[in-house]
Amino acid sequence: MQRIARYKFILLLGAVLGLASCDKDFEALNVNPNASEKPNIDLLFTQSLLKGNLPLDRAYFFTSYLHSGTYIQHYAIAKEMAGSGAGDKYSVNDFYQSFYYRNIYTNTMTTLAEIIEAAQAPENVNKLAVARLWKVLLMQRITDLYGDVPYSEATRGKSNLFQPKYDPQEDIYAGLLKETEDAIKSFDASKATFGNADLIYKGNIAQWKKFGYSLMLRLAMRTTRATSTKVIAKDWAQKAVAGGVITDAADNAVVRYSNGPQTYNNNPIAFELVNQDYVPTSKGASNQEWGKFSKTFIDFLKNHNDPRLGVVSVVWTNGSPDTTAALQKGMANGTDVKPANPASYSEPNPATILNYASPLLVMTNAEMNLLLSEVALRGWSSGDKVQLYANGVTAALRNWSLFGAAGTIAPERISQYVADNALNPGGSFDAQMEQIHTQFWVALLLDEQEAYANWRRTGYPVLVPVNYTGNVTGGTIPRRLPYSQTEQGINGANYNDAVKRQGPDLLTTRMWWDK
Repeated sequence: MQRIARYKFILLLGAVLGLASCDKDFEALNVNPNASEKPNIDLLFTQSLLKGNLPLDRAYFFTSYLHSGTYIQHYAIAKEMAGSGAGDKYSVNDFYQSFYYRNIYTNTMTTLAEIIEAAQAPENVNKLAVARLWKVLLMQRITDLYGDVPYSEATRGKSNLFQPKYDPQEDIYAGLLKETEDAIKSFDASKATFGNADLIYKGNIAQWKKFGYSLMLRLAMRTTRATSTKVIAKDWAQKAVAGGVITDAADNAVVRYSNGPQTYNNNPIAFELVNQDYVPTSKGASNQEWGKFSKTFIDFLKNHNDPRLGVVSVVWTNGSPDTTAALQKGMANGTDVKPANPASYSEPNPATILNYASPLLVMTNAEMNLLLSEVALRGWSSGDKVQLYANGVTAALRNWSLFGAAGTIAPERISQYVADNALNPGGSFDAQMEQIHTQFWVALLLDEQEAYANWRRTGYPVLVPVNYTGNVTGGTIPRRLPYSQTEQGINGANYNDAVKRQGPDLLTTRMWWDK
């Protein structure tokens, strides 16, 4: 028995020593030889461009189409206020309205944080600058929808910061403007770029600088009604103008798509609208959400003989899309029943807006020239406000040619429209603002978040709100989206601080730049 016991001890000792001798290689055994220790920031940036514009998770459909787009009466949804009709009827729906907040942080913003962390080496200075500008764009969208949101402590989960504070929107805007300026100044023509991984400019530094200054101008003009010592709109607007914004079509920020073979190759707006509402087999008669263009929008285009009408809109005649101007008819906002003969109401043109191969316009010369016209109107530049306005309207019509033959408008029709709708320099400041920003409202169809933010800042065009029974705004157009109910639970203390500072978490609460 003693001999057996001794053998067991020796075997056990050998096993222990064997494990000890293998311990030095244990970590190596747990390393995946097929995984990269360093992220491929080029691939991550491409992903951030695609996910920032669309995410295949309904963010565009819920946020831009059902809410921002119906608030400003580009679209109308013929359903009751529950579910998809919440935006059209000024009601609260946590799942739809907080979707952008919940998804943009956990997807694109997290990816950008990883890029920025990995791109700190001097040779990556241009990649870092572009990632920072893209982050600014997305952060601007988030704060413009909700107001005070996590910024300085956002996406810091690696540092075990899982409950970030909500920064005051004034501080967010000050930070975004500074980050934009710093990113622009950091570009170095001698260093590498994202190249083909950059789906917008293919690494063209000069164009990214124009994008940056355009972003600066957009941010500056958003704050024209805010009183602040941290952000002075005039100073930042003048800095952007001096730097040089996008004024020519060649510098437009555009992501180009194709019809397949993967979903990511499809235009995100077309993909979402087709799959969630305008299913081709319905031929306008049985849209899933009963969505159509708003009567407000279609009436404006018809009353101004706008050549974009047939480019953007169709009715269905005998099962075929029909662009005849006289037949176009918008649906009134606040409608809660499927209208009789729904195919006779205007909806997005399958050949342009709903075309999977159509481009996505991120920022264009139409928006910038119209903002430059306002800058001149305010006396902040020596630019010709009348010409800049004409340039903006012209650009807005010409840019539809990017959508192919169905979007191309004859030059003479463009010239006639611009002449018929020229800016009246003798009108009051408010009258000229109304002209400029009504055209802005038309020009930014599809970029619903930006159009909604600009409408809240300027009040133009003048829209007649709906007063649907049971709405929660008292019959006024919402000024923001509410925070996620989930966020209230997991980050309650910081949520409560934001509400105490900004105001009640309601659709009617105005944010800092909208006071």
